[in-house]
Amino acid sequence: MTSSPAGASPAAPSAARFDGYAVLLTGAGRGIGAATAHRLAAEGAAVLVTDLDAGRAAHTAKEIGERGGTAESLACDVGDRAAVEAAVAHVVTAFGRLDVLVNNAYANHEDAPLFEDEADEFWDHTLDITLTGPYRCSRAALPHLVASGRGAIVNIGSVNGEQDFGGHAYSAAKAGLASLTRTLAGHAGPRGVRVNLIAPGTIRTEAWAGRDAELERASALYPLGRLGAPDDIASAVAFLASRDASWITGTTLRVDGGLLGVNTGFRNALSQVGETR
Repeated sequence: MTSSPAGASPAAPSAARFDGYAVLLTGAGRGIGAATAHRLAAEGAAVLVTDLDAGRAAHTAKEIGERGGTAESLACDVGDRAAVEAAVAHVVTAFGRLDVLVNNAYANHEDAPLFEDEADEFWDHTLDITLTGPYRCSRAALPHLVASGRGAIVNIGSVNGEQDFGGHAYSAAKAGLASLTRTLAGHAGPRGVRVNLIAPGTIRTEAWAGRDAELERASALYPLGRLGAPDDIASAVAFLASRDASWITGTTLRVDGGLLGVNTGFRNALSQVGETR
């Protein structure tokens, strides 16, 4: 038995694990990215908050500063190689180094009712931002991560990369990102850089605005009885980025409330069948 409820919030950081660290985060203007920026800054990191939306990035950085943290912001389109390289150069110039890269930016589009009606431009855009974007960022950041002597890349994947939850292009991109995580870990490990991926389940973010009924139905499928919060993912990123995970690389960490490990919907269906007999 656990002494804390399944819906308990993640524990607050207990030590400044990231004192002297510089961190670059993509897609950090809101949701998981913003929560992660706040968490790493609270543990001592200087963070560069990047987002396609300059205003959102600036808002997150401002909030971090008001709470006593160190942050700057920059508009960055991970689909643009020049913008990515400028972001890496900015963090190194501003903070003198780069220790951690968090690849969180993504794109997603609704599936067409029939697969044969899927549009090339939606497929191309989703893969370009969700998979090729982390490739661009990791490529630009890697020399600096090597130089830091404690470099780490944390990619934000999805349970969609491991099981069918819909979303052809998004799921394919996240599965590809998990594969890139493994191959890059093999390449970067001898150079002192760790590369890992977090696969979140359903997280309550602005992306789900107006879909409360769907979220309520989905929460019943989670063994822990709730959907995830951005802070749940931020806590996992902080662990994998820190020296606490110094012997972990090339792994996918599921932060999914047990969704992939326990088929709650199937168990409940069988239980209801049994009750009618």
